[in-house]
Amino acid sequence: MKKPESNRSILLGAAFLMATSAVGPGFLTQTTTFTQTLAASFGFVILISIIIDIGVQMNIWRIITVSGKRAQEIANEVLPGLGVVLAGLVVLGGLAFNIGNIGGAGLGTNVLFGVSPEMGALFSGLIAIGIFLVREAARIMDRFIQVLGFLMIGLTVFVMFQSQPPIGEAITRSFIPETVDFLAIVTLVGGTVGGYITFAGGHRLLDAGLSGTKNISEVNKSAVSAIGLASIIRIFLFLATLGVVAQGLEINPENPPASVFQLAAGNIGYKIFGVVMWSAAISSVIGAAYTSVSFIKTFSPILAKYEKFLIVGFITSSTAIFTSIGQPVTLLILAGALNGLILPISLGVILLAAHNKKIVGDYNHPKWLTGFGVLIVVVMAYLGGYTMINQLPELFS
Repeated sequence: MKKPESNRSILLGAAFLMATSAVGPGFLTQTTTFTQTLAASFGFVILISIIIDIGVQMNIWRIITVSGKRAQEIANEVLPGLGVVLAGLVVLGGLAFNIGNIGGAGLGTNVLFGVSPEMGALFSGLIAIGIFLVREAARIMDRFIQVLGFLMIGLTVFVMFQSQPPIGEAITRSFIPETVDFLAIVTLVGGTVGGYITFAGGHRLLDAGLSGTKNISEVNKSAVSAIGLASIIRIFLFLATLGVVAQGLEINPENPPASVFQLAAGNIGYKIFGVVMWSAAISSVIGAAYTSVSFIKTFSPILAKYEKFLIVGFITSSTAIFTSIGQPVTLLILAGALNGLILPISLGVILLAAHNKKIVGDYNHPKWLTGFGVLIVVVMAYLGGYTMINQLPELFS
């Protein structure tokens, strides 16, 4: 049996893995872009997304922990073959996101050291690969992303204070918005708990040997903490951008987050952006690679045996594709929205499993959590369909 200190370390590592997986280049771009268009009313979008995120996270992490099975294994028990479909969707979404992640790492090194984004991406990819090739990869991964997580929070808080945002208006509009944007809600939820991201921490818990009903209360805290960490960074970045917008300053559409940091804190702010971008990107590269491979390694003992090499291949492929096609801002927003479309499927599968005794045994899933989850599935399916038909085409018009 693991010592309590060991469990706390595992739970903290899972929370940070999920949170830093969510906070990538797309996260930074989406937050600044939507703040620019919605101003203080974007606070309402953040509030709604946090509520949805917590409902998704608690449902998924609890069932993964109770069953002791990964999401694809659960899906296959709900309906044979469904796990393969889910794994395919998640891995493709993870690869799309990781192309942007590795590109963001290249951009961060470009800002900090003046090297080309391609060279910076290659250097960053090698660092990520190196972490997975060492003997105690899991422990080093946990520590590495925790340090980067705290670093991003501290630097973003500094820039937020420099931009002097209208906090009172932000609080008011978070509850009484002037406008509501469905695309923004779907994108934020998809970018935080859509696709592979929500499973990152849950699968990390299983790999560390933490499962069963006895750990539910700790898993709940870890799941909510993960959303809290990602949301703190989102809120501070929103306020930093709002301060810039409120001053009437023009944000560069080619690189919105870099423009915000520079307008708020000058050249120092621009360098801080480089640190934040690189930290967000490299931690997301690690999270996307680790979680995506965790979705396919259970399909064959051979895949499980060569898990590290699959992760290395995943990172290498992402780096190679980035150097070929780059990472437009529009595609980063699109990736978040498409991950939001995967969410109703993955959460729906988990909710079905939650009441299947062959999967969860004697565990009784709380009715309120099931109801909340069903509501999220319906709402996200509707909003996802609405944005696909009415708003996504506008991104390319």
